[in-house]
Amino acid sequence: MHRRHLLNLILASVAFAFPFGASASEIRNARLWRSDEKLRMVLDLSGPVRYKTFTLSAPERLIIDVSSANLTADFSQLALSNTVIRSIRSGRFGQAYTRIVLDLNRPVLLNSFLLAPQDGQGHRLVLDLVSANQSPISVKVPRETPPGKAHPKRNIIVVVDPGHGGKDPGAVGARGEREKDVVLSIAQLLAKRLKKEKGFDVKLVRNDDFFVPLRKRVEIARQHKADIFISVHADAAPRLTASGASVYCLSEGGATSATARFMAQRENGADLLGATSLLNLKDKDPMLAGVILDMSMSATIAASLQLGSTILGSLAGITTLHQKRVEQAGFAVLKSPDVPSILVETGFISNVRDSQRLVTARHQQAVADGLFEGLQRYFQKNPPIDSYLAWQQEQQKTQV
Repeated sequence: MHRRHLLNLILASVAFAFPFGASASEIRNARLWRSDEKLRMVLDLSGPVRYKTFTLSAPERLIIDVSSANLTADFSQLALSNTVIRSIRSGRFGQAYTRIVLDLNRPVLLNSFLLAPQDGQGHRLVLDLVSANQSPISVKVPRETPPGKAHPKRNIIVVVDPGHGGKDPGAVGARGEREKDVVLSIAQLLAKRLKKEKGFDVKLVRNDDFFVPLRKRVEIARQHKADIFISVHADAAPRLTASGASVYCLSEGGATSATARFMAQRENGADLLGATSLLNLKDKDPMLAGVILDMSMSATIAASLQLGSTILGSLAGITTLHQKRVEQAGFAVLKSPDVPSILVETGFISNVRDSQRLVTARHQQAVADGLFEGLQRYFQKNPPIDSYLAWQQEQQKTQV
């Protein structure tokens, strides 16, 4: 029997009947979360569904059949690099259901479950993938908070800074594309996504086209007691051929490359500031104040580098990278001694190809999703001890 015909018979034999009369739900969005133990995919749904999963070998695939569901999610926006998933395909299978196929790099063990609406989130289908050569883990569904009972733990505060604005257009592309417009759109999309995620709160340095001095941007982050400060840019480069995304954080020494030095000088202009003025050290002995500042800056830069590396990994699946490592230079906007801070160049508006992509709504959404995924992954590994996320992880550890 022909191999393809045999495969179709096998697939048909494991399919199950769906209620044709049921009103269709939507698979609206897909999210990925990675840890050392597993890869979690979450499908956001508009309503309840029935589903079934199975695996196939040679090559390795995981199939998810969802009953009476229309697919509106865009899987192409997911960052799949360095995961067990090689690619994702989807489409209608028969008249009753949607089929999602995960092409895998190696065999996996799967644990899946449905979550009902809770805390502002709708129906969700959760798929936890563990490499088959790892020991199976017990996947725990987060414990529900009783209705009407406010959670005592605080949200993680993310301050998002769209670069430039107002009288300062930033870099301008060959066709008049303005950096300040592009980064405002990306920042707003990122803020919108963060607001949907339980345990997070977000503040925008600017939500419209107006100018904010660099010193003020840093002050805003500290006023809101930010856990993270992320400045979004789409600059021009010395060479028109330069392209791709980059991530920068502060350097206490020199710049790590000529490009990093150029970018810092361009962004800083005349609006430089001293980090010593940002910590409450006025009543301290000058030598002690210097030691406190050095310790604070070193710890903050280390956290910034870790965050930057995670963000860079998320962006790698969305756009080309100008540098595959986090660059460092003396960016004034990153000089908060107690708030981990990064500057993300989403691309170079001076590059024709980058510029054409940066002005499209689809690419802006993809970049925003990549930034969100990177932030989420960072905080999954480094949740502030008094945060909802830390509490949630502790509940998962203690739940049987």
